[in-house]
Amino acid sequence: MAMVEINSEGGGNWRLLISGDRGAVAIVAIGGSGHKRRRSVMVETGGNWSIIALSMLSFNVSPLLSFPPSLTSIILVLFITFLTLKCLRLLCSSTAAADLHLPPSPPKFPIIGNLHQLGNYPHRSLQALSRRYGPLMMLHFGSTPVLVVSSADCARDIMKTHDVIFSDRTRSTLSERLLYHRKDVSLAPYGEYWRQMRSISVLQLLSNKRVQSFRTVREEEISLLMDKIERQRSVDLSGVLASLTNDVICRVALGRKYSEGNQSEKFKGLLADLVGLLGIFNVGDFIPSLGWINKLTGLDAKADLVAREFDQFLDKVVEEHRRKMEKKSTGGGGGEDRRDFVDVLLEIEKDKTVGFALGADSIKALILDMFAGGTDTTHTVLEWAMTELLRHPRAMNILQTEVREIANGKPMISDEDLEKLHYLRAVVKETLRLYPPIPLLIPRLSTQDVKIQGYDIAAGTMVITNAWTIGRDPSTWDEPDEFKPERFLNSSVDFKGQDFELIPFGAGRRGCPGIAFAMATNDLVLANLVNKFDWALPEGMTAEDLDMTECTGLTIHRKVHLLAVATPFPS
Repeated sequence: MAMVEINSEGGGNWRLLISGDRGAVAIVAIGGSGHKRRRSVMVETGGNWSIIALSMLSFNVSPLLSFPPSLTSIILVLFITFLTLKCLRLLCSSTAAADLHLPPSPPKFPIIGNLHQLGNYPHRSLQALSRRYGPLMMLHFGSTPVLVVSSADCARDIMKTHDVIFSDRTRSTLSERLLYHRKDVSLAPYGEYWRQMRSISVLQLLSNKRVQSFRTVREEEISLLMDKIERQRSVDLSGVLASLTNDVICRVALGRKYSEGNQSEKFKGLLADLVGLLGIFNVGDFIPSLGWINKLTGLDAKADLVAREFDQFLDKVVEEHRRKMEKKSTGGGGGEDRRDFVDVLLEIEKDKTVGFALGADSIKALILDMFAGGTDTTHTVLEWAMTELLRHPRAMNILQTEVREIANGKPMISDEDLEKLHYLRAVVKETLRLYPPIPLLIPRLSTQDVKIQGYDIAAGTMVITNAWTIGRDPSTWDEPDEFKPERFLNSSVDFKGQDFELIPFGAGRRGCPGIAFAMATNDLVLANLVNKFDWALPEGMTAEDLDMTECTGLTIHRKVHLLAVATPFPS
């Protein structure tokens, strides 16, 4: 608590005394008269005076002095108090910081902090820094303190021990534009609204019962994929897997596919723009004074365009569903298992079954969450799994033998078969370990001061968990950079958020609610791909020739599309 005392010493001289509970005393003296006046700021700590600011100001005070004395006094007091409190804040913050035990931190530049050290592949750059500064290190993005977590133990402290403290989200101007001012579930601020939206997602949209209700959709789309591959033989796996996951999400969320007809290319482009924009690192969020760059580059305009076009598209979708609901209410028809996400959300809106009014923007924000979190991330896992299997023929043979024994001549693997496919599950886990779809988990925000691993972490600190580094930690995994599915055959480690050495979907309150939905698609697609076909790289290409370069963005899928040759296996 600071005390402020202002005295007039006559002759145009003013003296301001501020004392705080840390024993510091600051004096601002303005002396002289006329046009030129001098301001000095001094601070006393423990009896020693030190000048922390001394400047010559040249400004005309005559207009101020022409006002009545009371107004002049108010203006001078406000001006001087503002300057002095700012100085005291700098002093106290530096003194307080000296008393804290902060995590190791690499040197930073003024203004930008450590932003220059992120590079094109931040997950790799942060891994390199963590090897030098440890699994818990403090960076600064502009003036924002950023705690980088790079070990399972530290992740457990953040996402389990102190989960509530770290359950808030950082703000992003791009996500504000694209996701209806964060009315979705993934980026909504922690609080009652988020709890209600997560409850809707977990219990109404992504429950095990709902996932099973879409079994027919998955099977139909996978069958179409098998037919397409059989006709082509030489396959762009990256392309067909992306189309498959988009079609499944569209049918499940919106009730029909948008990959066909006149709207096909526009919708694909719009979806790609949405995911791309959400993955952009926006410097303006950390250095507001550089926010004008987004206007210069056209980023703000593009975000506004994508948000507007998606909003118009979703308005039409919601309106179509409202009309269908009205017809069903009068003419009947349509069973529980045929409802898509929009149907479910409109029924919740109509019946008011949640503790708040579920508005149109909330419905649209949730649908966008399903696309952002369920398309690019799902096909990325399949793409990398097939990449590693093509690079490791032995693992491919073991998997095909297991799947084909279970299939026993059937043309398609079903959901019931998946529980028996232990090596398949090991392949998927190993893929998620090496290639978590989002390598840097969505940042969290601390809401109060807390100690982590003995270090003082202040409220308002952004927390980035490097799931990519944790999955390749040599203290946890033998030969961490090698693709070895066998490591999971006799291991209970799973990816559902209880084992912090494998957290591709996060953990705790902010963990991904769609794990069951994503894995139901991934497991079934991969099993049928290796059951139906023998796979090889294009003629003349070896495993060593395969380009493993990653793209940049929210997810790390392949930069170069994966091409392969499929030979039908006789059933």
